[in-house]
Amino acid sequence: MKNQTVIEGKTTAIISYITWFGTLIAFIMNKDKKNAFAAFHIRQMLGLSLFSIANTFIIAKYSGYWVYGTIDFLLFILWIIGFIGVLQGEEKRIPFLGDLFQDWFKGIA
Repeated sequence: MKNQTVIEGKTTAIISYITWFGTLIAFIMNKDKKNAFAAFHIRQMLGLSLFSIANTFIIAKYSGYWVYGTIDFLLFILWIIGFIGVLQGEEKRIPFLGDLFQDWFKGIA
């Protein structure tokens, strides 16, 4: 990836990792600029946000708090990995799910 692309999209990519609301703001910010680095990280965070919402409303309701807490902790670890990738200026895919997120949301951002 070109360094200029990373530099221009880094702020938007960082904003995308600030809760689901930040992901929405980053998506709007990237709508006109179409920065590939920012779009990559928006897709990663969109997937994590959707999994987190599903964990909160579906898994927590039908399973115990241990299952919910474990999944929530794992999602937090994946979030850290993605955020470190942004800070390092890399398109680091989230383990296990990153390829799926890029495929599922390829038309987004």
